Amino acid sequence: MKLIACTERQHAVAILDIFNDAILTSTALYDYKPRHIDSMTSWFATKLINNFPVIGLEDEKGTLLGFASYGTFRAWPAYKYSAEHSIYIHKDHRGKGLGKVLLNALIDAARERDVHTLIGAIDAANGGSIALHEKNGFSHTGTIKQAAWKFDRWLDLAFYQLILDTPSAPVGG
Repeated sequence: MKLIACTERQHAVAILDIFNDAILTSTALYDYKPRHIDSMTSWFATKLINNFPVIGLEDEKGTLLGFASYGTFRAWPAYKYSAEHSIYIHKDHRGKGLGKVLLNALIDAARERDVHTLIGAIDAANGGSIALHEKNGFSHTGTIKQAAWKFDRWLDLAFYQLILDTPSAPVGG
């Protein structure tokens, strides 16, 4: 396996497949309908414009096993050092430790880009993701009860945060 920087041309279809499986079969994404391939153009453009990484993990054949990224936590300027991240693993490769590899790569990328806090918004019933985050130094900072409705039930959204030692000289304004 190797870590790679995902590109729209090479990885949009594989990322979309992973997203759509998560939408249709899990509460990892609080979305109802599968996304269309056209949505990937704006998704990748937003990542590029904002210098947000899209880190993939490929096998020896070049198959995308999973990916991780982060984006804007909140859209006001004072939040510029905070980022909300996500990690998605292809359904056939879950439970193999790939999430840890991607999370560690994402933390490294956040430090390189002077992110101060990484925030994971995780379905409170997703024990695997919660355990992954706790084992990697994230702290539970709160839960919004009944934040979403999917699969005919209310979903609680738990927030996990990792505070990094960057930036060395934050600036306002």
